[in-house]
Amino acid sequence: MTRLLSHFIKTFGIALTLLILSSCGGKESTALYPLPKSEIASPVSSLSTDPELLLVKAEPEQCLTEELEALRRSGTWQPKSDSASPSPKIYKKNAYDFPIVINKQVKTYLDLFQNKQKKTFRRWLERSGKYIPMFQKELHAAGLPEDLVYLAMIESGFNQRAYSRAKAVGLWQFIEGTGKFYNLKIDDYVDERRHAEKSTQAAVAYLSDLYAEFGDWHLAVAGYNAGQGKIRRGLKRYKCDNFWSLAQHRYLELETKRYVPKLVAAILISKNPDKYGFHNIQYEPPMEYDTLRVGPGLSLEAVALISNTDSKKITQLNQELKTGRTPLNKSYYDVQIPLGTKKLAEANLPRLSSVASTGYKTHIIRKGDTLSAICRRYNINKTTLLKVNNLRSSKLIAGTHLRIPHSSVRYRLLAEGTQGNIASNDLILHKIKPGETISKIANKYNIPAHLIVSWNGLESIHKIRAGQQLALYIDNGDASIAVTEDPTSVKSVATLSQQDNNSSMIVLAEQKKYAPSLEKTHSKIKISWYQVRNGDSLWAIAKRFNLSTKQLKSWNNLKSNRIQPGTKLKVNNV
Repeated sequence: MTRLLSHFIKTFGIALTLLILSSCGGKESTALYPLPKSEIASPVSSLSTDPELLLVKAEPEQCLTEELEALRRSGTWQPKSDSASPSPKIYKKNAYDFPIVINKQVKTYLDLFQNKQKKTFRRWLERSGKYIPMFQKELHAAGLPEDLVYLAMIESGFNQRAYSRAKAVGLWQFIEGTGKFYNLKIDDYVDERRHAEKSTQAAVAYLSDLYAEFGDWHLAVAGYNAGQGKIRRGLKRYKCDNFWSLAQHRYLELETKRYVPKLVAAILISKNPDKYGFHNIQYEPPMEYDTLRVGPGLSLEAVALISNTDSKKITQLNQELKTGRTPLNKSYYDVQIPLGTKKLAEANLPRLSSVASTGYKTHIIRKGDTLSAICRRYNINKTTLLKVNNLRSSKLIAGTHLRIPHSSVRYRLLAEGTQGNIASNDLILHKIKPGETISKIANKYNIPAHLIVSWNGLESIHKIRAGQQLALYIDNGDASIAVTEDPTSVKSVATLSQQDNNSSMIVLAEQKKYAPSLEKTHSKIKISWYQVRNGDSLWAIAKRFNLSTKQLKSWNNLKSNRIQPGTKLKVNNV
């Protein structure tokens, strides 16, 4: 008892907000809800733009208004069942393990669900098949009523990405404070309120604590919505011992009062849909999966490839991953893959290869455009934009076309028996300078930060040090490059790359093997080739490699100083 009292004191004032994932007219809202400032990921991990990972706007105002108006018309809140209805005990004994009460408020919701909100409720029923077996298993193990699975129905409409006005998220609609208190991880990369199994375990723990305090399930679920402190003070103020007596007073908001009758109505219909006019429900199959342990920064697209599964299915199984890839701040992560695919995925993981390349978009300068505004729009820096377009000043002329570079990543599986042996690719070794971060390095080379992490077998995006060398693979468009995502494998690389005239850049010319730690490889590397890029001049290239233009022209049979982007120049005559 002492532990419980301490627990409730610590959680005093934490409230969860009711969410119904629907609109009233039967049309489900598909609008994407904007993330609050506190939930915006860092620039290192930018949130995924995959529609399957974006939060879905919660209950529309018109739906809430409709329900509250219907409840106002229902009259006095009654603590007992209507005399014409079967008693709660008979209901509980025959079919229910949650106490069922039939009164005017419950009937109000039965009417809403069977009429104005019938299409919405039907969708909820269809989705219920996906989650109920998992939820019932967790509730049963904790000794709680299995009918509490329908609490998630009225909270979120059985949608893992549901998001309320009160910033509650997930199937069980946890606000951030309560979620973290019940051990749900919430950071830039992961939001476990959107994880079906983990959020259910948290909800079971929270409901167990609520029932331990109140000893009444109606009060417990009211506390789940309003916060146990609110219910505790109300019972004391009005000397009540049950929800229905408390609901007769103006103390509780009508939005909280509706919570219990709505749950009762949802239980009644869900456990006997035919009786209430819901026929031939096409229930979704139960959610089943295997788990696969992988390193940081692995995209869900890559997970789909190694498990030979549709990308959308993988995304649906891992909706807690806010960036569409495994966290960059952890050395490993257990992703969820379809049941029965684990052996295949484990066999394919060492063969997984990533291809980073740079493409170009075109921006037509309009009157009033500024370089800063264009850079913000396309998330690039001014130096890169100027260099790519061979510009020497930031003055813009309306009508001019600008080339806008953007990075993309492709995945493939190497031939069986190989673990990253690459026939052709471009490798750059970047020596980390004091104060540099993975984010800064990623921006410098216009590549995703997560690839730097996976290419180099880093335990975390934060675990780097000055002087360490990082391997970067950049496709310049004339060769297909692929590098294993497996951080434990030895990678084989080949010839040809370039970057800006920075001492931290090294160009590889011949196949070498290296382990994830690259500090000792510098002395073994010989420079032999360089690929010309936009803005390069023969003089600049010669200076970069400590040569004369005469030497470059002689080694490459050049008759003039003119060179074209994409040309490969010999920069070492060894």
